[in-house]
Amino acid sequence: MPEFSDLLNARLGSLKDAVDDWTETVKKLEKLEEQATKGLLKKAEKADWKGENAGVTLPFVKKTAKEFGDAAKEAQSIRNILRDAHTEFKAAKAQLVKAVEEAPKKGIRIDSSGVVSYQIHPDRRPKDYDGPEPKEADFDQVRADIKQALQRANEADEVASRALRTLVGKDKHNFSGTEYDSLKQAGRAQDAQDARAAARIVAKGDDASPEEIARLNKYFENNRGDRYFAERFALEVGVKGNLEYWVDMGDPSDGSRLGVDHPKEIKELQKNWSLTLAAATHSDSAEMNRWKADMIKAGDDIIQSRGTSAHGFQVMSNLMREGVYDTKFLRMFGDAVVVSERQMTGDGRISAGQAWGSGLAMPPRLNWDGKDIGSDPMTGYLEALGHNPEASLDFFSRSTKLEDEKLSNWDYFVGQGKDARGWPVDHDGKPKGFENLGHALEAATLGYSYDDANPSVPSMRTEEQIEAREARTALMSKIVETYGSAEAIEKHPGISDSLAKMAAGHIDSLNYSTATFGSNEGVNGRDTRFGAEKNHLADFDAAASTNFLRALAGDEGAYNTVSAAQQAYGTSLMAAQGEDQGDVKRVAMHSIMMHGMLDQARFEAIGQEFADEKEAANRELEKQGAWRDFAAGAVIGTTVGVASELIIPTRAAAAIAVPLAFEVAGGAAETYMSNQTLDWLKENEFDNKQEALEGIEAARATGQQNAMAPFLNYAVAHGMSEDEIWDFSAAAEGSYNDGRARSDTKDVRGY
Repeated sequence: MPEFSDLLNARLGSLKDAVDDWTETVKKLEKLEEQATKGLLKKAEKADWKGENAGVTLPFVKKTAKEFGDAAKEAQSIRNILRDAHTEFKAAKAQLVKAVEEAPKKGIRIDSSGVVSYQIHPDRRPKDYDGPEPKEADFDQVRADIKQALQRANEADEVASRALRTLVGKDKHNFSGTEYDSLKQAGRAQDAQDARAAARIVAKGDDASPEEIARLNKYFENNRGDRYFAERFALEVGVKGNLEYWVDMGDPSDGSRLGVDHPKEIKELQKNWSLTLAAATHSDSAEMNRWKADMIKAGDDIIQSRGTSAHGFQVMSNLMREGVYDTKFLRMFGDAVVVSERQMTGDGRISAGQAWGSGLAMPPRLNWDGKDIGSDPMTGYLEALGHNPEASLDFFSRSTKLEDEKLSNWDYFVGQGKDARGWPVDHDGKPKGFENLGHALEAATLGYSYDDANPSVPSMRTEEQIEAREARTALMSKIVETYGSAEAIEKHPGISDSLAKMAAGHIDSLNYSTATFGSNEGVNGRDTRFGAEKNHLADFDAAASTNFLRALAGDEGAYNTVSAAQQAYGTSLMAAQGEDQGDVKRVAMHSIMMHGMLDQARFEAIGQEFADEKEAANRELEKQGAWRDFAAGAVIGTTVGVASELIIPTRAAAAIAVPLAFEVAGGAAETYMSNQTLDWLKENEFDNKQEALEGIEAARATGQQNAMAPFLNYAVAHGMSEDEIWDFSAAAEGSYNDGRARSDTKDVRGY
């Protein structure tokens, strides 16, 4: 497998020479084949063979003539493999060379091992440096180009090596007779081979050895992302085999032998299997379309093993927790599983937990990630929606029909009325599954997978993209209205983190919604300053937005996420006003008000949490203040439409794409969240020392400082006078307190 330096310095001339040599060999062997079949074989067939010659010589001549044909085919196959491998290597090398040559123009250096770094690090640049200043997106693009080139070369190398071994390694005394028209055909033949081998292991169920399970995982890993392998595997195993395997694997009556002794391997197998089937569903072949239809039909079937059973929907949903499943398949599966559940529960007469539990004394373990055993099919299905934004948005925007009655999927899964789903409960009596619901709603409202490691705000360039944006904001408006109190969020335990990410992803519309007083939004210039038409913002209603943010900000993790997003968005909103300092001050004032609103909600939550434990409350507030102090470094560009790097610390583990108020060349500006805060807090742990107990006033002061940081950075960059900064600061204090007043619920605890 070629490494970075191997590919970059590869001399492909010898490979091209080999292709030419084999082309000549093919011509010679084809000529010999013609001579053998038209000459020697024809004469042999016309001859009058008698005695032993008839039984020995004639068959030998026929076999010899065939060998010339097989030799020609094998030589042609070798030539085809080498030819296509040369083409792939050449293209991969060209892509890598281009990335290396263009990197310095962006201020990026690529070393001999392929490591990407600054050409001149910002800390070591001379004062008069005027060269390129690469952004994180530039580094990501260079790394992606290198990775893509190496991957292309490695794939060609692997397929070619395996194909050549197949051609020459079967029989030392006979030519293989194998034919490859191209490298692609060889790859497909290898995929089918691997799929058959994997299916043979699956057929053994939990009688397979740990070594065979390791080999099965290896087949999946080696073919990850290969849709042809995925399709062949799905078809080889079949719908019935797929479902029976997982019930058998989790059957507690026989100890689930492999699962008990090798749970990590089975967990990995579940993930790999899910990714494989997800890839397979994107095939539109007649065979796979039948497979998908049969899988949905089998949803209501009882899949029986030796000592337990499960519905097909329960089994399949646990193989949907990873990967991006086909949108159409998810729609059909969702319709079918919702209808099935409503029929089983008698439309709410019994809970979903009762219905899917089926009263089994020993239910199978269908999920191996340690969170649940997989009895509720909706958890796996919602995870699948969480990886497919289009399917998720479609699901929550429509209804499911049962006989002549339609029931909104939103009302059933998210609503809290009489039509709402009766969710299964955990051992502590709390309903479970809302974390999965949150993941699905994230994808639906944000437009990217909930666990996307490098998310970016979806583009709004085409009519279709704009319609999708408006559908996402319409759904977000319902979320803002539904989760307008702490009680509403508490009814859905586990959803808070997802709500915070959704708020961060729609922080632009939340700011827009709250920029009104006494219904003055039609005449106060709000639309222009926020770029409402260009950014397709939605008005979620000022009161509803305030209630939603107040309910969220009471939770520490949610507060950190939304507060960081507010600082990033407020900074970009100032930059979007250009050189009009009047408008910069106006939107800065609004952002400061938003910070006040969030801060007050967090103050009150801490006061309620610690009640009479004043010292503990003070320590928590100090911790919050320290986090905000660390997050104070956001700065804005000094020219219109130019974004400075925005590194926003957060306690959230995943990255969040915060929408900015302007675009930069090449698409929407991206904001990257950093989890450096966690490390910083570990190094600055709070204790009971007197200086750590200074109380709320210190935390409030830090909060105010951070609310002001973006504007103060702007003021210095634009040379504003001390008097101007003084006057603005005085007004900003009032705006911050106005925000606190919006979320103040009569701070009766003395905080």
